Amino acid sequence: MSLLDRLEKQKNSGGEEKQVELNNTSNNKIYLDEYADLKKKIHNQFIEVVNQQDINLFNIKEEQEKQLLSTMESIVDSRASGLSRAEKARLLKETYDDVMGLGPLEPLLSDGEVTEIMVNGPYHVYVERKGKLELSSVVFRDDTHVLNVINRIVSSVGRRIDEASPMVDARLKDGSRFNAIIPPLSLVGPTMTIRKFSKKPFTASDLVKFNSISPKMVSFLEACVKAKLNIIVSGGTGSGKTTLLNVLSSSIPNNERIVTIEDAAEIQLMQEHVVTLESRPPNLEGAGQITIRDLVRNSLRMRPDRIVVGEVRSGETLDMLQAMNTGHDGSLTTAHANSPRELMSRLETMVLMSGMELPVRAIREQIHSALDIVVHQQRLRDGSRKVVNITEVVGMEGDTITLQDLFTFKMEGVDNFGRIKGSFISTGIRPKFLEKLTASGIIVRDDWFTN
Repeated sequence: MSLLDRLEKQKNSGGEEKQVELNNTSNNKIYLDEYADLKKKIHNQFIEVVNQQDINLFNIKEEQEKQLLSTMESIVDSRASGLSRAEKARLLKETYDDVMGLGPLEPLLSDGEVTEIMVNGPYHVYVERKGKLELSSVVFRDDTHVLNVINRIVSSVGRRIDEASPMVDARLKDGSRFNAIIPPLSLVGPTMTIRKFSKKPFTASDLVKFNSISPKMVSFLEACVKAKLNIIVSGGTGSGKTTLLNVLSSSIPNNERIVTIEDAAEIQLMQEHVVTLESRPPNLEGAGQITIRDLVRNSLRMRPDRIVVGEVRSGETLDMLQAMNTGHDGSLTTAHANSPRELMSRLETMVLMSGMELPVRAIREQIHSALDIVVHQQRLRDGSRKVVNITEVVGMEGDTITLQDLFTFKMEGVDNFGRIKGSFISTGIRPKFLEKLTASGIIVRDDWFTN
């Protein structure tokens, strides 16, 4: 029986092959690969060869990579002469992934159904599929194995993680978002989270196909983007804010200069004139940090037609609002909030985090005059992500910012498969900014506001 067959049998039935039980938590048994010792010997011999040739594994050329693969093939042939061709191929791939890639995570990264990977120590690797969490069959050898993968990622992007700096944010080569936190802060061992992004950016038609938004809502929002209305996308963690921001940004005309500002570059724009800015953490001496706020301020000197900020979460909110209020119409950003109304309170709090002692009324006037639309996205109980509110920021009544829903998602129960049933409806209210749309040459369709 080949190694492939053995692993499949282990996965499906618990197996009759030799296994080492590591844990038994929540009725999930986890077993160590019986070829771990052989992999370790191949790994060590390969590293010796790499060190002798003085090759930097974090920055290798295509020719060097082919040479290294050939070297590992030779090592596998000599060390595993008794194995079949299929077993050797499997051993070669897994060991090469360990050294050159992200080890046990490589199959999960290549799985199109997996949208998020959560490593809670070496023996508990969870994934998100179709909005639902599940424990995968992937395990690491030990804490050191997990740390090696973390260090490989952070070293490739010029960042570091150690006891003095035990948290790090980065991004993978494919743009996926990466976060790691290690002991002593993490009590379950080295922990990392990878938010995967589609290699091909989602389009508005994709969101309609996923039933995340209705065609009318898409047409309305595209018109708002083209007419240079200021839009903020709100929602909880993992609700799809960045994906929706990407879709909205794709409606920006190709002849405009766009400046994007993010902690880790995730916005994927297809327009020609795009300047991508990314914040920078402090260096080993604690100096050299460049924050989102610094970049927002600098972007105002770059003659942008549009400013797109990946997320506002602190004092940069004030600078973003001021940019929207001083001629940079059509700006887009996201923020965490549970509803459009709660977003108003969060924005107030974040403005106060800038250190400016502004009266609450002055802050609220800044917010209502800067923002035109709030698009609220939510991840529902069945794992689906939907735009549940498109809300107009109307103005002020006394000291209160007034909002009115233009579109909502109405839940109508659950079907036999546990999926939430519902429909996107228009409230019938025509927004006050329609004149701005028509003045921009946008055709306003009456059917947007009827059901």
